[in-house]
Amino acid sequence: MDCSSSKETPPHKAWWTGETVAVVTGANRGIGHALAAAAELRARGLPSVRFRRLDVTDSASVAAFASWIRDDVGGLDILVNNAGVSFNEIDTNSVEHAETVLKTNFYGAKMLIEALLPLFRRSSGTSRILNLSSQLGLLNKVRDPSLRSMLLDEGRLTEQQVEAMASRFLAQVKDGTWQDHGWPAVWTDYAVSKLALNAYSRLLAARLRGAVAVNCFCPGFTRTDMTRGWGKRTAEEAGRVAAGLALLPPADLPTGKFFKWSTPQLYSKL
Repeated sequence: MDCSSSKETPPHKAWWTGETVAVVTGANRGIGHALAAAAELRARGLPSVRFRRLDVTDSASVAAFASWIRDDVGGLDILVNNAGVSFNEIDTNSVEHAETVLKTNFYGAKMLIEALLPLFRRSSGTSRILNLSSQLGLLNKVRDPSLRSMLLDEGRLTEQQVEAMASRFLAQVKDGTWQDHGWPAVWTDYAVSKLALNAYSRLLAARLRGAVAVNCFCPGFTRTDMTRGWGKRTAEEAGRVAAGLALLPPADLPTGKFFKWSTPQLYSKL
């Protein structure tokens, strides 16, 4: 499904109903706002949008949100993990806020997913998770051969190893040695957070195969607050593509893929 064209394309027959529940995080601005508040989901047939406060870095906030989904909403079908931060300017590479970046972009997304997983109305082809990620976190950005080899070995890779990788980076930031260990060279803290999110997503896709589809989406260089208004496309354009991927027909829905814009990529080839 190519959602990059500015022309309207004939919609697929809706697989969802008025009971379908989609959760979009980070919907107060940027791509998340374009996806939720600019009626992308409603225009495709979902009846309403409700906003709810959520801090993905706060375990109490995540627990309260999960309780609300369980008790008031009754479960969910779609999760779009869009909440994310970066504190670098376009041409800088500071790691001053590395802990906050990883806590939001990786640990926070993971904590929310694990809290909501029991609440998915698991149905093959309809239940899905879409994690907003970045090609800055792809394997071709990793300059440490041993780290790249570990991440490529999906048969042995574990979630514990992914978390240990993130913790190791933060420890190296604290002791000032992070530049000596082959981490991605551009927006390093942000790239490592997405490297960890990509790896976790692939493992999660394998764990949930047949029950919940899990994919990642890179919107590319998009004009948002994070990029200080720089970029090749608007948040609205990225929101339309994200909506298209989040609502792929069951027959077209893959799992364990990384979408660069609207095209699925192989991790090992990037």
